[in-house]
Amino acid sequence: MARDQILKERWEALVSQLSNRFADGEPLDLDAIIYLVGVQELGQLHRKFKKDEKINLMHIAICRLLEPFGYYEFDFYDEQGWPHYKVLEQLPPLKAGEQAVLMKEAIVQYFIENEVIS
Repeated sequence: MARDQILKERWEALVSQLSNRFADGEPLDLDAIIYLVGVQELGQLHRKFKKDEKINLMHIAICRLLEPFGYYEFDFYDEQGWPHYKVLEQLPPLKAGEQAVLMKEAIVQYFIENEVIS
């Protein structure tokens, strides 16, 4: 089976699983899943976040998701427990569709590593 087809099937299975768990079956979009990864990585699961904190959660998620690809490296936790990353390599200029594919690939890999999907 082609790599793109495998990614598509894993992505659809993951979206279905997360949508059923967190959105009463209403399909989650890419940004919502990135947000969930950020909340997971912060580890403060049962609290409400302010708008600027939500943006920071998405930044944490993107850094964590792209870490295995060599773009970021974990640096430290601050006094509030928020993880910080340093840039190792700038992301190449990507078209919107290419960005989405890269993020989907990174998200699928993240959830495979965390044994949520196979």
